[in-house]
Amino acid sequence: MLLSRRAFCACLACGLAAPRAMASDPSVPPAVAGAEVKGTLEPRLNVPWSGNHAAPHVALTLDACSGHVDMRILSVLLDEQIPATIFVTARWLRRNAEALALLKSRPDLFELENHGLNHVPAIDRPGTVYGIPTAGSMEAVVSEVEEGAKWMVKDGIAAPHWFRGATARYTPASVTAIEGLGYRIAGFSLNGDQGASLPAGAVAKRIAAARDGDVIISHVNHPERDSGAGVARGVAALKARGAVFVRLDMFDGTEVAGAVRQ
Repeated sequence: MLLSRRAFCACLACGLAAPRAMASDPSVPPAVAGAEVKGTLEPRLNVPWSGNHAAPHVALTLDACSGHVDMRILSVLLDEQIPATIFVTARWLRRNAEALALLKSRPDLFELENHGLNHVPAIDRPGTVYGIPTAGSMEAVVSEVEEGAKWMVKDGIAAPHWFRGATARYTPASVTAIEGLGYRIAGFSLNGDQGASLPAGAVAKRIAAARDGDVIISHVNHPERDSGAGVARGVAALKARGAVFVRLDMFDGTEVAGAVRQ
């Protein structure tokens, strides 16, 4: 099982966000980092197995934290007709109107879900996760989730049903609160690019080796990094292997809360 570690760095350039960003404008400047928060959860998520080794069921989930769009990845998805679930922040939406129009033009391929307003970790205690300042209170967690969804709807996206917070880590209390808002927490089982930090070869190898039922997490917002080329190659190799790609809106997946505690 490949899970994120400190190298995840929560996308590094995915946009450091204010820990108590209550405004609906996704342009709040970074806050000063504090102590690393302990006792957080990293939920695991799998899709139902196909039971067929030659045609494994795999869900590709891509985070669009901030920055731009990696067309190396989107081009492969379009050319190979590979469906994916893409988690978008309001910050990313503001900067990528053209890419958003492309995604919205292919609802048969792309499911758009909630990655929050300002890419703030959905942690209700003050501090940092992988160096990124947390929301710091339950009120701020709820704001990060709900304001992110409002921006999506404002941009003509269907109301989201899944949420993945920055760093993909939570507290037990924040999981309960987010689920209470009607969301499923989008965990994962295979970390493809470690926060867009790995070289292309390593990323391609990880993704190409996905197993039946895996939910892959990678990033689609770093065209300037080598890792994106690896995502594109790995996904293409997985398709050539016979993998059947599914989206999160196609199933009732099973989460195992607390797969990793730190």
